[in-house]
Amino acid sequence: MTGHGRGECSRDGFKVTVEVSSVNRKQSEIALNLPRELQSLEPLVRDEINRWVSRGRITAKVSLHLGERGYRGRALINAGLAKAYAKEIRKLAHDLKFDNALSLDLVLRAPGVMQVEDPLWETETFWTSIDKALVQALKGLLAMRQREGGHLANDLSARVAAMRESVVRIRNSAPLMVERYREQLRTRIKNAGLEIPALEDERLLKEIVYFADRSDISEELSRLESHFKQFQVCLKSKEPVGRTLDFLAQEMNREINTVGSKAADSAVLREVVNLKAELEKFREQVQNVE
Repeated sequence: MTGHGRGECSRDGFKVTVEVSSVNRKQSEIALNLPRELQSLEPLVRDEINRWVSRGRITAKVSLHLGERGYRGRALINAGLAKAYAKEIRKLAHDLKFDNALSLDLVLRAPGVMQVEDPLWETETFWTSIDKALVQALKGLLAMRQREGGHLANDLSARVAAMRESVVRIRNSAPLMVERYREQLRTRIKNAGLEIPALEDERLLKEIVYFADRSDISEELSRLESHFKQFQVCLKSKEPVGRTLDFLAQEMNREINTVGSKAADSAVLREVVNLKAELEKFREQVQNVE
């Protein structure tokens, strides 16, 4: 489901801002954007997000704002490394016959010459501030997702209600399938110019019994109704149910396909088409549910 949340935490002269957003994904996927100084905290951020969200693509951005009074770091210059760079630069300039190749700015920008001794990044206190802002952002995100979830629940309930109605009509029509099949047999025999057998004819009765056994869909309809009840249980759950609903949709599809293959009756097949149409809409929406 989609959503967005923002959190802030100010402490000891610095401020942390966290923004979290989510879009629909079948699985869980987290993309993080952290300042270079905070890269070591990425596993902790991921773990916290996973505790709150189990499905969807989550994008989290952590921003750090330092005040002048709050910055307690100390700039250091690696003089030995700077001298080594200078020596090699002079040698290269001499070999290449370059003049004025060496400058202080060039040496200072060489990797490792300028260093920062900053105890700020090494304290657990700093993670506490990030976590506070992250939790605040995640609460906002979940609030938006819950509002969307309410709309999704209403839509899914409407789809299941429509499928229930189709199942009821199939149940009402199923007992008539045998009688309609009997009349179809007699009509085909008549159209073929053959003698129409009596209703109690043994050959006709055997064919009808075989058809009735082959086209019995009572078990499939019962399992469908069981899946509908399980859906109602999921609606009341406080835990993530997206994967459960996805599994239920697969099982519903299996039962509906079996009903369609067994019931060679036009009235039932019309309802099977309706079931498949509603189930397809159901499955699309389930992909958005956590």
